Amino acid sequence: MSKLKLTIACDDYDYLRPLREGKVQAEGIDLNLLTVESGVRHQRMSRHGEYDACEYSMGSYLVARAHDSDWLQAIPFFPRRMFAHGFCFIRAGSGITRPSDLKGGRIGLLGYQNSLALIVKGMLMHSYGLPVTEVTWVTTREERVIGKLPLNIKIERAPEGRRLEDLLLVGEIDALVEPDLPEAWLQGKGTVARLFPDCEKEERAYYERTRIFPIMHPIVVKKEILDRDPWVATSLYEAFVQSRRLYREFMQQPPRLSFVWNKLEEERRFFGKDPFYQGLGENRHDVESMIQFAEEQGMLPRPLGVEELFAENTRGT
Repeated sequence: MSKLKLTIACDDYDYLRPLREGKVQAEGIDLNLLTVESGVRHQRMSRHGEYDACEYSMGSYLVARAHDSDWLQAIPFFPRRMFAHGFCFIRAGSGITRPSDLKGGRIGLLGYQNSLALIVKGMLMHSYGLPVTEVTWVTTREERVIGKLPLNIKIERAPEGRRLEDLLLVGEIDALVEPDLPEAWLQGKGTVARLFPDCEKEERAYYERTRIFPIMHPIVVKKEILDRDPWVATSLYEAFVQSRRLYREFMQQPPRLSFVWNKLEEERRFFGKDPFYQGLGENRHDVESMIQFAEEQGMLPRPLGVEELFAENTRGT
């Protein structure tokens, strides 16, 4: 019996190496694993359904499901998760020293639904006393899912062709949040600064306080494929988990890595487990938190339950 041919698009993660090299196989699937960067991948999937499955924006997925658009179904494997403190930047010398200084100010985002934006808005509200309604959010792109926001949430579109970093440097916004670090920061020009100078300390404290390791992206599969072949969900989930397991075993031997100090042991001690835990059971709290943030930010026209977001035969993972 021939295998089912599927094309799936993800970013270029190290832990996918065993899957790309064929050391791990998705049972029953002839997998074409493409490397496509996030902005392009999300746009192609949301606008054109270009892949059978892909790594997708958690923010856009939540909004789509709350609008009863169910043509994509997630599996509880989360390719990208990260703390957000290190992606919040201000203009050097602006006088802003803490998040509450941004009340009444303007913060630049790629999009209001953007996963990093979702995480940062929730973090600022719950941990730093900056409600989403007390900032003007300046976005650079059209949202992937069109929906109405409450009137007390202020959003403006940035001028066409203007980068958030440029707007920050000339004082048209007071802070920016985007997944790519500003060029001025990377070049050490001294014109931009982190809102949280010791971001790792803040991130550790955030996790200890909330037990949230924010989810950026799940894997989504076209519903028409899962309706026809529901086993695809578990096959993909198991293949991704196995690829990550094998790569972590590879990383546990320090001579293989181009790092002076291997932080794997430190991470495991801090989290008490592999920090990139997968499956719905261990991630329920994190998913519930993402839903809560989206509700509080006016993104969801109806309440969402955790189970409805994931393919039925993966809910027990």
